[in-house]
Amino acid sequence: MYGLICCVSVMLPTLELDLDLTIRWLVAFLRDELQTRRGINHAVLGLSGGVDSAVAAALCVRALGRERVTAFALPYRTSSPASLRDAQAVADQVQIRLEIRDITAAVDGYLLSEPDADPRRRGNVMARVRMLVLFDQSAKLAALPIGTGNKTERLLGYYTWHADDAPPLNPLGDLFKTQIWAVATALGLPSQVISKPPSADLEADQTDEGDLGIRYQVADQILDLLLRGYRDPALLERGFAATDIALVRGRLDATHWKRHLPTTAMISATAINESYLRPVDW
Repeated sequence: MYGLICCVSVMLPTLELDLDLTIRWLVAFLRDELQTRRGINHAVLGLSGGVDSAVAAALCVRALGRERVTAFALPYRTSSPASLRDAQAVADQVQIRLEIRDITAAVDGYLLSEPDADPRRRGNVMARVRMLVLFDQSAKLAALPIGTGNKTERLLGYYTWHADDAPPLNPLGDLFKTQIWAVATALGLPSQVISKPPSADLEADQTDEGDLGIRYQVADQILDLLLRGYRDPALLERGFAATDIALVRGRLDATHWKRHLPTTAMISATAINESYLRPVDW
């Protein structure tokens, strides 16, 4: 399928990747899913200034060519100016057009009537407005929005449902955060984008690891072992702290619903995604 071996990581030591093969596989995946299967020749994505979207942009350029990739910076009034500078640095390096759409008016148009909204609610509104822009621009450009969510954040539920994970195509969804950093380095992306602390940029000094309460390097190792069927005692034997194991397992279990389509009440033998399945769904 796609002319390359799909499950790259299975053949390699835990979390280690053949980076050249991985990049070629992801490029082939994008080209096949966009052009061959959907007949779409243009990709749209949000470029936040973070490493995930930078990797997605670079992969799209390799798959489609720089003239067929359009990136959007979608700042809110509290966004860090450094995020926009880093997004522009990535766009300049991979030679794609970066368009800026300030979402402040759209977000505040709703939040002004919700003055008691806490940071979580405000962040969810921003994320969903950003996805609205990307889907609308995709319709305008006859393109497809490309997802930029990594495996770690998807497994920990650290994203906004029907926002960050909404695009129908995601080349990064099976890569842990630490693997994203390795791929970004192999792609030669700007060092300041790779090295800076990951942040959703929703408020000053906010970091992903601060929100999660665990470093990505530790979370990735625990998640990888949990997905392979290891029990807590085995993780303790490998030196992981009980508090870290409990945190990761708790988030993994509590956010399982976010990784599925809406649950449908079945009243027939042909419920979509429940009974009516195509071979590719199995």
